[in-house]
Amino acid sequence: MNTLKLAFVSFGFLGCSPFAPGTVGTLGGVAVAWALAGTRNYLLWSLLACAVLYAIGRSLGTWAEQYAGRKDPGIFVVDEVIGYLVTIAWVRGPSVVALVVAFFVFRFFDILKPPLARRLEGVPGGDGILLDDVVAGLYGLGVMALARWLIPLPWDFGAA
Repeated sequence: MNTLKLAFVSFGFLGCSPFAPGTVGTLGGVAVAWALAGTRNYLLWSLLACAVLYAIGRSLGTWAEQYAGRKDPGIFVVDEVIGYLVTIAWVRGPSVVALVVAFFVFRFFDILKPPLARRLEGVPGGDGILLDDVVAGLYGLGVMALARWLIPLPWDFGAA
């Protein structure tokens, strides 16, 4: 059972990477967004994925901390997946350009930990692990929205 829990919180063991597990784990979010990009209701599917991942991740937060022996362990990267999906949440599926830009934008805010995100890290259990990345994703979404408005690039799936 522990292997299944670890597989989930590490998003298919991406979080077990010996080097930069948060960055590697974010690639799981890129894969989910890319897989959903061509769907008819990208935003709905993306938000549903976030909700399911959050609900299960929240319930496994305390287990992950006990398993790893520390608060917000590096192996727990479902939060990076959710935060990335929040960063890239818009009505149409994202293009490859948007997926790449969002990766760097999200990682910037996840590492920087703006004030509200840093404060939410102190919340106990799964919520504390997850919420700081949700907030980092919201900061990232703001930057992505501004970039889409200011920079003429093919931001949406199928755009030429």
